[in-house]
Amino acid sequence: MIILFLIVIFFAINMGASGVAPAFAVSYCSKIIKTKSVILLFGLFVIIGAILLGNNVTMTLKGRILPEQFVNFKTAIIILFSASFGLFIANIFKVPQSTSWATVFSIVGSGIAIGHVNWSKFLLIIPFWILLPLVSYFLTLFFYKKIYPPKFKNLWIYEKIFINERILKKLSVLAGCYVAFAIGSNNVANAVGPLVAGGIIKNIFSGLFFIGLLFMFGAMFWGKKTMCTIGEEIVPFGLVTVIVVNFITATLLIFASALGIPQSLVQLNSASIFAISHTKNGFYQTVSHKVTKKTFLVWIISPLIAFISSFLLTGVIR
Repeated sequence: MIILFLIVIFFAINMGASGVAPAFAVSYCSKIIKTKSVILLFGLFVIIGAILLGNNVTMTLKGRILPEQFVNFKTAIIILFSASFGLFIANIFKVPQSTSWATVFSIVGSGIAIGHVNWSKFLLIIPFWILLPLVSYFLTLFFYKKIYPPKFKNLWIYEKIFINERILKKLSVLAGCYVAFAIGSNNVANAVGPLVAGGIIKNIFSGLFFIGLLFMFGAMFWGKKTMCTIGEEIVPFGLVTVIVVNFITATLLIFASALGIPQSLVQLNSASIFAISHTKNGFYQTVSHKVTKKTFLVWIISPLIAFISSFLLTGVIR
C-alpha cells in the first residue's frame, strides 16, 4: 500500500506539473501573476472541475477500456507507475505532455498482456485525439486572423478592447482558471479511474478531491520548469492571445469530459499555439522550430514508454 501511495503521489505531481503550463504559462511568464497565486488558483479550480465534471472520464478509465474485473491491486500499481514514468520523461525534457495519452496507453499495455482490451472503446477515443486538436488549430487560426495584423476592418477591436490592459490582465487570469477547471474535469480521472477499478478507492468523489489536491503540489514542485517552454520559445504571447487560446482549448476539453473521453489539454493547447505562430511567423517556420520538433518527438516517445512498461510489467506478474 505504501508503494501504491508513493506512485499515486508521483503520478499526480507529474500531472500537475504538466497541466499548469497550459493554464497559466503566459500569465506567469508575463509577470501578471505570481507563483503562489498560480499554485493556489490552479489547485482550487482543478478540484472544482474534478468534483463537478470528473465522473464521466473516471468511468471510462475505470473499466470501459480494460474491464475492471481484470484490474486488481497490482495491475492498478503497474498502470499508474507506467503512465507516471512516461510523463516523468516528458517533464525531464521540459515538454508538457498528455496525461490522458500516457494513462490510456498504459491501460492498453496491461490489457494486451492480460488478453482483455475493449478495442471498440479504445478506437472510439483515438479519432477525438486527432480531430479535437485540429479543431483547436483551425478555430484559433480563424479567430486570430480576424484580429491580427491590425487593419482598418478590425481597428474597433483595438480601440474598444485591447487598449484596456488592466481588463485584459484580469481576463487572462480568469482564462487560466477556466483551463484549470477543464483539467480537473478530465485529467484528474487519469489517476482516479485505475484506483477505482482496482478497488483501492471506494468513493469516486473523494478520490477526485484527493488527486486534485496532489495536482496542486505538482504545480508547486515541477510547474515552473514547464510553464515557459511553449509560450516563450515558440511564439511571444500577448494577453489577447492568452484569452483566445485558453478559451478555445478549455471549452474543447470540457466538451470531451461531457462525453467521457480522456482528452489531452496539452495537445489542444499546443495546436492552438501553433496556429498563432502560423499566423505570425508562417507555417514553415512554426513546424521547423526546434521546440516544435522536440515537442512532437516527446509526444510520441512518452506514451510508447508508458505502453511498453505496462505491457512488460503486467506480463511479469501474471
